[in-house]
Amino acid sequence: MRIVVILVAFSLAAFGQRHKLEEVDAEKPEGKLLQQLMQENDPGKKTALMEQFATQFPKLETSAWVLEQLQATYVKTGDPDKIIAAGEKLLAVDPDDPEAALQCLKAAEARKDVELIKKWSATTSANARKLANTPKPADADAAESWKSEVDYAKQVDTYSEYALFSAAVQSRDPKATIGLAEMLVERNPKGEYTAKVQQPLFVAYQQAGANDKAVALAERVLATDQTNEDMLLVVTDSYLQNKKDSEKVHAYSAKIVEVVAAKPKPEGTSDADWTAHKNQVTGLAWYMSGKQYSAENRHAQAEHELKKSLPLVESSPALASLTPEVLFLLGFSDYKLAGANPEKAQEAANYFRSCAALKSPFQATATANVKRIQTEYHGIK
Repeated sequence: MRIVVILVAFSLAAFGQRHKLEEVDAEKPEGKLLQQLMQENDPGKKTALMEQFATQFPKLETSAWVLEQLQATYVKTGDPDKIIAAGEKLLAVDPDDPEAALQCLKAAEARKDVELIKKWSATTSANARKLANTPKPADADAAESWKSEVDYAKQVDTYSEYALFSAAVQSRDPKATIGLAEMLVERNPKGEYTAKVQQPLFVAYQQAGANDKAVALAERVLATDQTNEDMLLVVTDSYLQNKKDSEKVHAYSAKIVEVVAAKPKPEGTSDADWTAHKNQVTGLAWYMSGKQYSAENRHAQAEHELKKSLPLVESSPALASLTPEVLFLLGFSDYKLAGANPEKAQEAANYFRSCAALKSPFQATATANVKRIQTEYHGIK
């Protein structure tokens, strides 16, 4: 199943000037350097002076103003490593700065560094939420400015979630996808991007062999949305194997058939491939329901489901290994039904004979069952 990467364009206007520069004392070394960099018009020289100031006076409050300008300069030149380095220094002076963290997050995305994306997404979200939760000022003018900053902070928080989602769906490493997606789910269980990351996370769990987590996730999704045939298949198979919720095995199997029949062919998929996929999924659904009915000794229903499954299983290379079992279960159901309808005895013998012709764990028993039916019923070929 293809995972479609959803690209979202965020229009983040950014905060205004966050750190103010008060009086500059030109008698002090830091003041002289500040005065020099403010008077410098050459971009390259100005950047060098800002870098010098940040190195010489890292703990001064004035450094926050310089580092804000410096990080913005690196953003314009597109240097992710320097953006992050400047952001780290700025956050050491002002730990709650949401814009500095946001620019570090975007730089981490540019580097496609999963661990850095996780780190800066967490910091960006925490700082944005702190700002969004600040109390409203009593002054009307201040309240208007506060509202704009709170609205922007909420957008920044949403972007921090999008960054996790985007990296998760683009990753080809299941463990990376799991780490990113689980972080997103934990942060905002009901968020927009949490809902969108469920399918990629489900696939990543399967790829990583975390089947219990894949089933648990699918169960949560299916509680409100039963339109994903892959999740339906995994949960139904789990219930069948673990002898759990037998009625759900039948209900979900029927739902799988319904969903696949109604689903349009995905873009870029050939008619032949889509037909093969539908047949495979439908064949599996009928097989699981039939096997469950057989386990419940409901043999008429088992025969009904398994007969529909057999041609699809036989024609699918991916399901061919199930053919002997389907034949055996059909033979067993018809044998049980023969007590009330002796004509079923011949059908049972036919299925067992076909099963006996295939190499499988059912072969020897199927051969013995043919002989048994021939002994119990006259005229069986």
